[in-house]
Amino acid sequence: MSASKKMKIANNIKKYRQKLGVSQDRLSKIADVTYNTIIKIESGGNQNPTIDTLTKIAKALGVSVDELIK
Repeated sequence: MSASKKMKIANNIKKYRQKLGVSQDRLSKIADVTYNTIIKIESGGNQNPTIDTLTKIAKALGVSVDELIK
């Protein structure tokens, strides 16, 4: 996956999270992933999150994994 595609995931997660009006901490609890994971993904520190992590985040945000990666 290209670097721009990976940053697109980070930007999309942040966009959908902010649209819902939830903090990174709250999203981590809803998605059942660590707070540090959310921070790393959104900042681009983790540019290759697992499909399991993306699925949990997408479900918590009420979107599909496809919407996070496009």
